[in-house]
Amino acid sequence: MIDILRSEWTKLRSVRSTVWTLVVTAAMMVGFGALLAASIRGSGRGPVDAAQALGVSLLGVMFAALSIATLGVLVISSEYRTGGIRTSLMAVPRRLSLLTAKIAVFSATALVVCTLSAAGALAVGLAIMQPAGVSAGEVAWAAVRAGLYLTACGLFGVGLGTLVRHTPGAIVSAIALMMVLPLVARQLPGQWGRTVAEYFTTNAGQLIVPGGDPGSSLAPWAGFGVYLVWIAVAVAAGAVLMQRRDA
Repeated sequence: MIDILRSEWTKLRSVRSTVWTLVVTAAMMVGFGALLAASIRGSGRGPVDAAQALGVSLLGVMFAALSIATLGVLVISSEYRTGGIRTSLMAVPRRLSLLTAKIAVFSATALVVCTLSAAGALAVGLAIMQPAGVSAGEVAWAAVRAGLYLTACGLFGVGLGTLVRHTPGAIVSAIALMMVLPLVARQLPGQWGRTVAEYFTTNAGQLIVPGGDPGSSLAPWAGFGVYLVWIAVAVAAGAVLMQRRDA
């Protein structure tokens, strides 16, 4: 398994799109955080409390989620596009071991980069807004929670990429499931509509990030758990089809 992990790490870091996608993810986190913090600071609304400052600094998470999900899709769909998956499967005939290695390497990379990006966004945002009463522990914990959420979004992309195998189709599916349909679900009428909206993919997952929907009936970690169930379904369905379909 160590050799498979080394192989996947080599493939991930040697592709130029990986570097650029991670740079874009970090840039969106820090850039949007700085822009919105400056907007709040310049609005003249007076002092910003700690909770609001943490939430505003991490608003770039919404856009960075799509970037890291795209990288998750590319981790496997690019091999199907180029035909490299045949070579990978000749070297590692155990398909689930190959998929597990891809998930492990991608998750570790995404967690480190996304947590550092969130920390950068918080540092810039808090420096601009200068709220009172924010402890270093709160900032570190907020960065970790944002990093976990973005890593989960990336894993959703890996699952969709394994399921669809076609890069544009998987990216469109990710955009629909993570950004478009969650907004549409919020427009559903009645109590059943509110329940569907709260449990729908990123609506539930974003609760773990500071500044998430305070009116949700789900607790932050419960919402993240619901999101992980969505991701587990996508990855499991992709793994089953990967076992059954020809490369």
